[in-house]
Amino acid sequence: MMNPLAGPDTQAATWFHQHLTQTFVTILRALSEPGSSECIGILLFAIVLFFIWKRWWPSLLTLVVAVPGGMLLNEMVKLLVHRHRPYVDGAFVDWSGYSFASGHTIGATLLYGQLALFILPLIKRRDRRALVIATTTVLILSVGFSRIALGAHYLTDVLAAIFFGSFWLMFCLITGRLMRRRSPGSVVTPELVPASSGGVILVPVEPVADRRQSISG
Repeated sequence: MMNPLAGPDTQAATWFHQHLTQTFVTILRALSEPGSSECIGILLFAIVLFFIWKRWWPSLLTLVVAVPGGMLLNEMVKLLVHRHRPYVDGAFVDWSGYSFASGHTIGATLLYGQLALFILPLIKRRDRRALVIATTTVLILSVGFSRIALGAHYLTDVLAAIFFGSFWLMFCLITGRLMRRRSPGSVVTPELVPASSGGVILVPVEPVADRRQSISG
């Protein structure tokens, strides 16, 4: 299959490789760190413990499927595509493995994108929602840029990682919603209850099956 971005791919990789300096590499490695497996592993472990402590089981399941699941799929894509990195030799080169798609970039897309999806429904103000989206986007793009500039990946490796990661997050989001809608025990029926002011209010009533379990228990 022909790569329509083969020209920009090679030009960007060559230009950055020729202009790398020790100071520039230090900055790029700092930008790349939020997408490293170590950083993602630590953050993911902490979030998993927090969800277990809060007993937020649906959120825990979504997180595990979205982030580690998506990263595992990316490793399979790397083995299938078998694309070599732009540079494997040089003063600032210390990586191995295949190039397509960028593991750092898809890791950042999955983790920080999923966290944004958790946070956004809790925020009512538009400016704060925009801030969360902008922060997440800048973080992901910074990781992707650093991987290109370091010579670890081509431009298309990073673009593909962002696309694959975003697609997987949307797939998990839609699938999760469909499963919750089809689950008979997850239906919450609203009920009208008289209010003290003389009007009525809507309150959620737990499913009959849940009420039977709580009574028998």
